[in-house]
Amino acid sequence: MLIPRFAVVLGIMVVVHELGHFIVAKLCGVRVEAFAIGFGKRLFGVVHNGTDYCVNLVPLGGYVKMAGEMPGESHHSNDPGELQNHPRWQRTLIAVAGPVANFILAFALLAGAYMTDNQVPAYWSAPAVADYISPSSQIAKTGMQIGDRIVFFDNQDNPAWSDLEQRGVLDANRDMPFAYIHNGHRVDTKLFVENKDPNHPENFDFRQLGIVPVEQSTPVQVSELTNQTTPAALAGILPHDLILSIDNLRPHSVDALLAYLQDRAGKPDLVIAQRDLPGDKPVVFPVPITPMYADDPRVHGKTWQLGFHPVQPPVKVEPMNFSDAVEASYTENLKNSKLIFDVLHRLLTRQVSVKSLSSPVGMSVQVNEAFEMQGYFPLIEVMAMISINLGIFNLLPIPILDGGMIAFLFIESLIRRDLNQQIKERVYQVAFVCLVLFAAVVIFNDITKLLPVHLKT
Repeated sequence: MLIPRFAVVLGIMVVVHELGHFIVAKLCGVRVEAFAIGFGKRLFGVVHNGTDYCVNLVPLGGYVKMAGEMPGESHHSNDPGELQNHPRWQRTLIAVAGPVANFILAFALLAGAYMTDNQVPAYWSAPAVADYISPSSQIAKTGMQIGDRIVFFDNQDNPAWSDLEQRGVLDANRDMPFAYIHNGHRVDTKLFVENKDPNHPENFDFRQLGIVPVEQSTPVQVSELTNQTTPAALAGILPHDLILSIDNLRPHSVDALLAYLQDRAGKPDLVIAQRDLPGDKPVVFPVPITPMYADDPRVHGKTWQLGFHPVQPPVKVEPMNFSDAVEASYTENLKNSKLIFDVLHRLLTRQVSVKSLSSPVGMSVQVNEAFEMQGYFPLIEVMAMISINLGIFNLLPIPILDGGMIAFLFIESLIRRDLNQQIKERVYQVAFVCLVLFAAVVIFNDITKLLPVHLKT
């Protein structure tokens, strides 16, 4: 099901992208010869006002065919229906329309999802009990320990985790009244609420203070291994195994486990795991393991990790009203867009490896995982992220992409004449080869992550 699911998702993204080009081209009076869903042999369709609306054999996206679109394709220099005979500002609008359609789709998808299936972690409304506390953190300086419960913060009694997040945004970089229960006794003290991103206080996360919530009552469970060369795989951990403890810590979330690994900085650990066998009692067994320092797509850098994906903690649905959903969609898409530009910047400055990028192979895995999750919100999130990626990628000033066409049009507008057609064609050819080679490298990296250990070098 992995490939068909991804084909459907990618098809929607591409068709919407091409629909953006189509609508603006029609409004500008460009003759659109074909609007196709899929590629290859034409299966069926209808011709209306000179446009062939058709469905083709290979269901991977689609395309719009405009008259005089390709370099050297124009046959009638004075034909007002051909793209090349339209003003440069109209051709620029047509090129921009595709990426803009992807941005609109991402915004609409998330806004709709927030209004109907807004999933929030179940622990947000639970008592604020610590699953892990980093020894050198702000929280640790108060004397609070793992298993203690926060009972007062700022001016609120018995805050839930969501309350702490909201109050923390308001109380950034200040000492605030703070109390917790330890061994049945209340401890009143103060907590310095350090915000590590003062320019964006809305991004405050209470975990920045060194505390990880108890996200569920059950231990961490392995969903799948990242690949067959990770510490978890080499140590014999299998999907569905439970991580009962690591050294003396009993984590109830992968966040607590990862925070512990970062504090240990790669030192060997002893994991106690449990495996349920059909028709038999669960088997509990020790697993000596040494974490690896590897690329982590969540932070776009390297972290210490064991190399598995966990079963996600429970969630609950809290639909938003229209205005809140619109605001949340805008905020999330803006954050995702900034993240993409940050990755591009770090890639160019060699702070991030190409191996951390995802090809269609990697994205297909993410789509498949989203299909398997509870509700449709995870799938909508992935679709919105892919749509944003597609829009931004197509705006890059690379020939053969929309951004490349925009760049050429901008240059031609400055010099007030068309660039030499042969030079443009050579640039397109070189850019095409470079993109194919780059895509091949990223796809190869994604495939090697999925291969068993004996097939890897």
